[in-house]
Amino acid sequence: MQVKCPICDSIDTIDPDSPLAKRLRNRRKHLYLCPSCSDRIGEKTKQRLATGKFKFYQERKKEDPFLQ
Repeated sequence: MQVKCPICDSIDTIDPDSPLAKRLRNRRKHLYLCPSCSDRIGEKTKQRLATGKFKFYQERKKEDPFLQ
């Protein structure tokens, strides 16, 4: 399966039976990012987190005392 990175417009080939390919086919809101763009975005996000001015919103999961 051929996929295109929306940031750098590079075209890559992934296995059509992989979970990533299935996710891209069935859920249109998911985008494919090439490894170089993904690494670059990850590094810049970590740099912004280190400054303290960037808020990283994560879902806070509440612990249920009845479930273990």
